Amino acid sequence: MEALGERIGSGLVVGDLIVLTGPLGAGKTTLTRGIAQGLAVRGPVQSPTFVIARTHPSLVGGAPLVHADAYRLDSALELDDLDVDVDGSVTIIEWGRGKVAGLRDQWWDIEIERPTGVDAEAVAEDLDLDAPRVVVISRVTG
Repeated sequence: MEALGERIGSGLVVGDLIVLTGPLGAGKTTLTRGIAQGLAVRGPVQSPTFVIARTHPSLVGGAPLVHADAYRLDSALELDDLDVDVDGSVTIIEWGRGKVAGLRDQWWDIEIERPTGVDAEAVAEDLDLDAPRVVVISRVTG
């Protein structure tokens, strides 16, 4: 997930918005950690669940990364109330599906699925288990 994130991050520009969707332990924060590496921003990148949003300044004069968690937010209005600078940063919002309309006209939607089948129980018991993921990346126009 980190290697994929680094590849994605190296191609992002100021104003890009990414919405990450997936169950607990799917790899949303791990992917974001890789994106941060690709953007060359200051870390460490950790889950923003309790602080709701963190800003990571660039180490190379590029775009800062805003990493937000919309899990505890009920609507796009509450997300907008955070006053995130989506025009002046690369913004990643975990659990943001259905909550970003109005922030940008277009955004990247990345859905991460944990494996199903024979190993699904083992993965459910150990969220850190290094297991394959299915990642679907779409461009959304709102």
